[in-house]
Formats: sequence, C-alpha cells, structure tokens
Amino acid sequence: MESPPGPPSTLWDVPDLDSSETPGNGSGLAVGFDLDLTLADTRAGIGAVYAALAAETGVPIDTAQVVARIGPPLEEELAYWFPAGEVPVMAARYRTIYADIAVPATVAMPGAVAALEAVRARGGRIIVVSGKNQADTERTVRHLGLEVDEVVGGLFGADKGVALRAHGARAYIGDHTGDVDAARAASAVAVAVATGSFDSAALTAYGADVVLPDLLPFPGWLGEFAA
Repeated sequence: MESPPGPPSTLWDVPDLDSSETPGNGSGLAVGFDLDLTLADTRAGIGAVYAALAAETGVPIDTAQVVARIGPPLEEELAYWFPAGEVPVMAARYRTIYADIAVPATVAMPGAVAALEAVRARGGRIIVVSGKNQADTERTVRHLGLEVDEVVGGLFGADKGVALRAHGARAYIGDHTGDVDAARAASAVAVAVATGSFDSAALTAYGADVVLPDLLPFPGWLGEFAA
C-alpha cells in the first residue's frame, strides 16, 4: 500500500497548474464542484425521501444514519436497508419521488453562491459533477438558481475524473474522500470542504491538497490559485 500524501497546503500554498497542459476548451480557468453537501444542503430532502420509502414499505430506516453517509451511490445506501434483490426497485422508486419531495427542501450550502461568483469574477467556467443521477442533479442546480456551465450526474469517486478532465477542470471541490479521488483522477487540485461526513482531520489524512471548513474561505483561496 502506498504511503498517504503529505499534509495539505494552506489556503494560499497550492501551486498553480500549467494551463497549457490542462485539457478542455483551452479558455483558461475551469473549476469543478461536487453538489450534495458542497454546493447543496440536501440532508432534509434526502431524509424525507427515505422516510417516505419507510412509510411505503414498512421497513424501518434511520434517516439520521442515511444523511450522515451522503455521498456514495444511492444503491450502496439502500443496501443497508433492503435485501439485494429489492435494491433496484427501491432505487427506481426513490428517483421517482425525489423531485417532488427532496428538491423543494434543498437549500444552498453556506458560501456556495459566493464561491461560484468568485470563479465567474475571474472569467472561469464552472462544472458541477455529482453522484446524483443526471435529472435530479440538473433539477437541484436549477432549483437553487446556481449559475454553472456544465452539469454532469451519475458519477462517483475516480469516475468523476473523466468528466472533470473532459471539461478542463484545474481544481475540484467536494466534501467526500471520493471527491479527492475524483480530483486525482483528473490531475486537478483536490480542495476538500469539511461540510459532509468527513471532518478536516479525515480529509487531511486522506490526502486532500487543501482543506477548508466550508466554502466561505474559498474565494480567498481561489484569488491566489488563479493569479
């Protein structure tokens, strides 16, 4: 097993990337963001969907445990509560009711709008890459009024790297260790925010390049990174 990377840089220590080696449209800065618990606080909505599934099926579901694990693919969470053979049906039902139950209950995370505005102020492009399915990722972004350039759903962990690399993302911001894997797969700077199930110490230990408590300090970091 490889030894873990060294400690993350401070807010202003991450070296800039050579944009001449960055894939994508070649127009300069592009930044990727995760959605759930990075830009969007989906905890209440997701908890409500699982509560609805519990009511429909009679299966007890601890929604507090569910929201504490937000990040990995839906089917992984459903497998904690339903037999393997029922997971596909439950996943389909979850996605059927998500738009009406969860999307209206979703709010922006602190600093989310300002973070996107900071990228825009530097002429940058914004790519949202989420593990949530494509339709609900688009609905959530639209519901929150987030001004982004690209929305890609249905990817988790290193698989997100394909989309990030295709759009030339030079940094990827997320709350999960899987988002660090995504940034690595795209040869992008991994910026972690401790707003999900992993605290700053865990994200540091996993090897994020930058660890922020939330998105509020992000504009200051971006100002140095994009200089």
